[in-house]
Amino acid sequence: MAFRNLETLESWLAEYRASGRRFAGAARVMVQDGDGGANTGLVVFRLDHAPTGVFIQPATQDAAQWVATMEPREGNLVLDPAGLRELAAELTALADLCAFLEAKSNAYHGHDEA
Repeated sequence: MAFRNLETLESWLAEYRASGRRFAGAARVMVQDGDGGANTGLVVFRLDHAPTGVFIQPATQDAAQWVATMEPREGNLVLDPAGLRELAAELTALADLCAFLEAKSNAYHGHDEA
């Protein structure tokens, strides 16, 4: 799927970062082995307030819908109110990034976002 290639994802993330959104620097593109050696990327989002790896990708290979997958943690996460607010802000930014990538994918496929 062309909209998942490494260069396209990096350009979309550059556009997202240039918009000045909070936590935009927490996202990066990693090389992902695609079918048949395809040049694909995987978007990774770093959470500072939860020791959980998060990666963002289309829901299925041909989908324009994006989803976030949080890897399991080994231990409990205990946060005070301030830590919870910061984690909530990071998760809101993650949701914003997923929506941005979904909108870019829909535009790539020629779908109306409305």
